[in-house]
Amino acid sequence: MRAAGAREADATLVGSAQLLLATRPNGSHRAEVAKVIVHTKARRRGIGRALMLALEERARGLGRTTLVLDTRRGDPSEQLYTSVGYTLAGVIPRYARSAGGALDPSAFYYRLLSEGGQP
Repeated sequence: MRAAGAREADATLVGSAQLLLATRPNGSHRAEVAKVIVHTKARRRGIGRALMLALEERARGLGRTTLVLDTRRGDPSEQLYTSVGYTLAGVIPRYARSAGGALDPSAFYYRLLSEGGQP
């Protein structure tokens, strides 16, 4: 696992994201973007975008050119992911259990990277 973090000027952590590397031999080019979190008080300031771009740069450095992620369908995060170049691969209904116990649909996204910096 690789991680990226965002801090305020006073060093307060306001965001983090994780990159989970596929470990099977046939997946050495893949990674999963996981746990992209920005504190509610710090949202709408470009922190999520910066975290996503940092993870992509780290993925390229590790030779990972296919990134995948999933999120609850309808969450505002979907707009962030599409704005940085992720493509919706599909939606699975009743995939993830919410804190309240409901089974929510999850949207699965991917992004293909080149090793030179552009998709």
